[in-house]
Amino acid sequence: MYNKLVRTEVMRNLGKEVGDFISSYLTPVEKIWQPTDFLPDPSSENFRYDVEELQTYAREMGYDLFVTLIGDCITEEALPSYESWIMGIDGVDQENRTGWSQWVRSWTAEENRHGDLLNKYLYLCGRVNMREIEITTQYLIQDGFDLGTSMDPYRNFVYTSFQETATNISHRRVGTLAKQSGNNKLAKMCGVIAADEARHAKAYKHFVTRIFELDPSEMMLAFEDMMKKKIVMPAHLMRESGQKAGELWSHFSDAAQRAMVYTGQDYINILSELLKDWKIEHINGLNEQAQKAQEYLMKLPARLQRITDRLATPDLQYQFKWVKS
Repeated sequence: MYNKLVRTEVMRNLGKEVGDFISSYLTPVEKIWQPTDFLPDPSSENFRYDVEELQTYAREMGYDLFVTLIGDCITEEALPSYESWIMGIDGVDQENRTGWSQWVRSWTAEENRHGDLLNKYLYLCGRVNMREIEITTQYLIQDGFDLGTSMDPYRNFVYTSFQETATNISHRRVGTLAKQSGNNKLAKMCGVIAADEARHAKAYKHFVTRIFELDPSEMMLAFEDMMKKKIVMPAHLMRESGQKAGELWSHFSDAAQRAMVYTGQDYINILSELLKDWKIEHINGLNEQAQKAQEYLMKLPARLQRITDRLATPDLQYQFKWVKS
């Protein structure tokens, strides 16, 4: 268990800086891109041509890559679950229009555009069973998730630092692979989403950096705990119609691995990046338990590497109901 009173006090102190966090890591609504900036304009004379072009490139995408794009969209569409979870962590006052609650609302507003853009792209592309995608999305929001963080802000910020970096990688890779096949419009869509995720990752990593300055031992123990549990993806309870919660996740994860969009190696690389960004090796003033956690964390990438090197990705493709046959 963690000391809730100490956590709340740390969050209260950091809450005084939230205005700076928002101006540093988020973009004003009037200046940031919107989904319609990248989608065919229905009022344009070229609308039909633009949609046909979009559909042609969508049909040419490799199956695993296309499935990964759909799964990324569904993950983004489950945003209501993420907002409600973060709004409930210790130190966030939902009734207040300033401080942490304003960060959560502003961050959510930026993130919401990602699902909007990809959802509309998929609707227009002509290759998907949109109803099945919508069923998966509704189930994902209904089923929620268990991130292993409880309502602890320290653990939650470790999670969001990791997850925002992972989504940056996933969107960026889909965009890169799309561009290689000439699908420049989808590449731009994924690129701008990935850029948002990169900014958000920097924000959450900065929050953890500040907590290490204020409460280093407890922050170190929280980091260790999250890595011992392993970081689960927010869509780990993904399912299709007729399935139980979580039944689809391994198939989606295998597809992303085969497409080289997000792999076990990426998990290790993100951990190594966080160790470097937070200067874990050089943090001093830790109690004995936190020192042991520090040692565990520094050895963890090598340990995970040995395990990952022995794993093989299943070759068998699963037939997703999301994709029209």
